Amino acid sequence: MEYIVLKNSDLKVSRICIGGDPMGGHAWGNTDDKELIDAVHAGIDMGINFFDTADVYGLGKAEEILGQALKGKREKAIIASKFGVRRTKDNTRTYFDNSPKWIRQAIEGSLRRLQTDYIDIYQIHDLDGVTPIESIVETLDNLKKEGKIKYYGLSNILEKDISILLPFKGKFVSFQNQYSLACRDYEDDIKNISHTLEVNPFTWGSLGQGILTGKYGRNVKFPESDRRSRATYPNFHGEKLQKNMDIVDRMREIGQNYGRQPAAVAIRYILDYLSDSIAIVGVKRREQVLSNCEACDWMLGIQDIEILEKVSRDNKVIGK
Repeated sequence: MEYIVLKNSDLKVSRICIGGDPMGGHAWGNTDDKELIDAVHAGIDMGINFFDTADVYGLGKAEEILGQALKGKREKAIIASKFGVRRTKDNTRTYFDNSPKWIRQAIEGSLRRLQTDYIDIYQIHDLDGVTPIESIVETLDNLKKEGKIKYYGLSNILEKDISILLPFKGKFVSFQNQYSLACRDYEDDIKNISHTLEVNPFTWGSLGQGILTGKYGRNVKFPESDRRSRATYPNFHGEKLQKNMDIVDRMREIGQNYGRQPAAVAIRYILDYLSDSIAIVGVKRREQVLSNCEACDWMLGIQDIEILEKVSRDNKVIGK
């Protein structure tokens, strides 16, 4: 396993982070709680010490599963969770809330579900565009003083957000955004934010919701119960699907030279191409964790990076 110390912190994290969205069990295909817990344990056995989740994943279930999995193993884990994305009471609409009142309520719920008395990195899931950033930072600083969080970070921010965040440079230890060979929409944002704010980038969607694993074909179809059946997940539809499969073909060819599967090549590309990055990868089963860990302790050759960069160039995703 590879590790890196996050800027503005003393946290030494694995460069592969297990993502918690599938743990929520919401529209990611079939999930089994025992298999999810086994996947976390497999990650720890492989040297993964970093886990990213959010209170909204499965409306709390993802945090509950992670809390169960880390029971008796908390000292081996660095936990990042997120706040600020909420669902209406009738569960029909999503909205953002960064108010101090909600942050206070959210942190208590996350601590309870995770069965811990502190969260290592507490992240703003999305800026709500209403709450002043000064108020958010003040609340998070108070949570640090109280020992409920160690550090705080950002999620889903763009270059346009830098101006309001710059006065607080040095306070944030991380930010995350969607990035993979299947989605390079935010590449310039990621590079500019990491440079200007001097924070480590985390990438979510690192395997393009699974399309970069190499296990799907050009005619893949999902049941309606799986979110990837929706047009809002374009990686699996139309011309975008065919473009992604061209990328997978190149990854498979390159991987054969290293004895690696496509998923490992996709993750390795991120780690090599984005300096000081951490790849967040959602998993549902133990074997997926083992496959993802094949991305560590080697590097792609410059020529291979150029091939992948070229075949994925302008591979845009509209929306998230």
